[in-house]
Amino acid sequence: MTKEEHPKLFGLLGKNIDYSFSRNYFSNKFKNENLTNYSYVNFDIKNIDDFGELKKKNPNLIGMNVTIPYKKAVIPFLDQISDESKTIGAVNTILWDSRGNTIGHNTDHIGFEKALKEKTNTLPKRALILGTGGASAAVQYSLEKMGCEVLFASRNPKPKQYGYDKLESDLMNSIELIVNTTPLGTFPNIEEAPPIPYELIHSKHLLFDLIYNPIITRFLENGIKKGAETLNGYQMLVYQAEKSWELWNQ
Repeated sequence: MTKEEHPKLFGLLGKNIDYSFSRNYFSNKFKNENLTNYSYVNFDIKNIDDFGELKKKNPNLIGMNVTIPYKKAVIPFLDQISDESKTIGAVNTILWDSRGNTIGHNTDHIGFEKALKEKTNTLPKRALILGTGGASAAVQYSLEKMGCEVLFASRNPKPKQYGYDKLESDLMNSIELIVNTTPLGTFPNIEEAPPIPYELIHSKHLLFDLIYNPIITRFLENGIKKGAETLNGYQMLVYQAEKSWELWNQ
């Protein structure tokens, strides 16, 4: 068996991830590029403590994407993380090097930035991020790199964060971009949406939902009704996936 014929396994680490974008995306990619010995599976684990067993049980494992709820929780289990991942405090891509060591990266911020710049020629000066998980940290990193001031809203706000009930007119009028990084509205719970004051949304707002299923979430639908520009998370996912692929093959 030649080196090229050795099977190579990739996967997605998460919890309750049957809906997986990544599995379908990479499976189609492998088929279209005739990578017959490549496969991509879901590693749906109930507890992050099970992470260490995955490589032992799957010796052909080369790389892995990470999704909710493990983007932050996986870090202590890794041998090394990139400088960007350290700053962000979250990992969404893992690779195993030739010695079997794990290296964590973050490609979410790359995907977010590229998708946002494709949507608008005018970068926001002030943005509101809904949620404070691993994805929100990557969005914050990307926006601040662009020189954008970032505010946060959460159901359980910490100091210097806003509760949803504190999002008043002056604040909403001062922001140009609202990014939903929470899972609220993801299929099958499509009736859900972050509880922001949608009556204060207007045509100068851009609503960016990191969710891609459904294509138009209730969050985006509420924005469309108020004349706002909207963008879902599909292109961001494509761009972060391609950057993951690049890292796995470097």
